[in-house]
Amino acid sequence: MEEKKSHWENIYQTRKLTEVSWYQPKPEVSLDYIAELNLNKNARIIDVGGGDSFLVDFLLAEGYTNITVLDISEKSLERARERLGDQAKKVTWIAADVSTFSLTHTFDLWHDRAAYHFLTGEDQIKNYLYTLENCVALKGTVILGTFSKKGPDKCSGLPIRQYAVEDMENLLTTRFKRIICENIDHITPSGAVQNFTFCRFQKIE
Repeated sequence: MEEKKSHWENIYQTRKLTEVSWYQPKPEVSLDYIAELNLNKNARIIDVGGGDSFLVDFLLAEGYTNITVLDISEKSLERARERLGDQAKKVTWIAADVSTFSLTHTFDLWHDRAAYHFLTGEDQIKNYLYTLENCVALKGTVILGTFSKKGPDKCSGLPIRQYAVEDMENLLTTRFKRIICENIDHITPSGAVQNFTFCRFQKIE
């Protein structure tokens, strides 16, 4: 845990926001998926591995009032808070490794773009999925984005797991219904193309 945390603290201390491969000035895929949900503005939303992503900025601008951002890197959250200024006080910030952390609240939306695929150990994956399935409220939504089989096999110097659409469709238990799974390209700041598998699930029982 400490080694992984140190790795990510170093990434956020040495690289600018626009230098990391996952940078998006506007997270359009995630925002489009969220818009289709027609959530109440007080819906409980968690962005897992959100770091200093701009998703929270757009959600605040759209009037959402109950947002949590969780990331293993305290530095990434600090950068987001500095960027948001007074708006940051409206957000709950959690510095933790989601694969070992026990969340005590349920959420109407669990969003994770590019954190889950960094979990390569079976225990990590099992713990993550257990937390996810028990923290999403009934009729709540999961939006999960990972590198596809056509995507990179490493990111920021770390190995990752690739997931095809078929892998993701069977990821969660029968308590969840798959709504959509598709492959989408992300263009990095350097112009490289990274292929993602994006899925949306709803908790049905």
